[in-house]
Amino acid sequence: LHLMATAINCTSNAAKCIADMICLAFFFLLRPGEYTATPSDTPPFRVCDVKLQIGDSVIQPWSATDSELLNATFVSLEFTTQKNGVRGEVIGLGRSGHPAFCPVLAAARRIIHLRKHNAAYTSPLGLYHQPPKTNKRKRKRTQALRAVSPAAITKLLRLHTTTCGVNLGFIPTDVAARSLRAAGAMALLCAHVDTDMIRLLGRWRSDEMLRYLHLQAEPVMRNFSSRMLAGGNFTLHPNH
Repeated sequence: LHLMATAINCTSNAAKCIADMICLAFFFLLRPGEYTATPSDTPPFRVCDVKLQIGDSVIQPWSATDSELLNATFVSLEFTTQKNGVRGEVIGLGRSGHPAFCPVLAAARRIIHLRKHNAAYTSPLGLYHQPPKTNKRKRKRTQALRAVSPAAITKLLRLHTTTCGVNLGFIPTDVAARSLRAAGAMALLCAHVDTDMIRLLGRWRSDEMLRYLHLQAEPVMRNFSSRMLAGGNFTLHPNH
């Protein structure tokens, strides 16, 4: 994921958008339908669903300067009709501390790009501008704004997994657009975040979230043997 942040600095609008949406999906534990253009039972988040803040002050995304947006310290997403979300519920996150791979900066960059290219306030966040081309056979110009697809997300994830995945214990076919939700949940578990909080952030209504968590993760299981050995030193009170 850190390697993919390098795409943010490239010249391709498509690559920048893909990197930003991967960032948002990871930190907010999003389903593919919530951040890409794919037939789904849950719609993607839109520009109007985003709120950016500097401290306690809310930034107006369509009137604030680029500098103000990039100086935001907190981002929140408001749920409308997303799966398992309560309409009007808001989930927010602060800065990650990384200069590029950060949910606050990713949201700010998406808003800056979309308003620059006259996108509607209700546009999905996962859109990017592509210079229109004329189809010579049909004499039609292609649409200037295009949506990121799950296939594009999967392609970039697998590309970077080819580079470093083997050292981390997985291969390219192990990852796809839907993997970011699991990766975010696993990162929270490894950071010792309470599972109830993980469930709230990911909007899981049952223990199904446990399927996303890998018990072979070294940071999680590192001290289990010693803790079990210490905890196994007990005596039982006799029955009376």
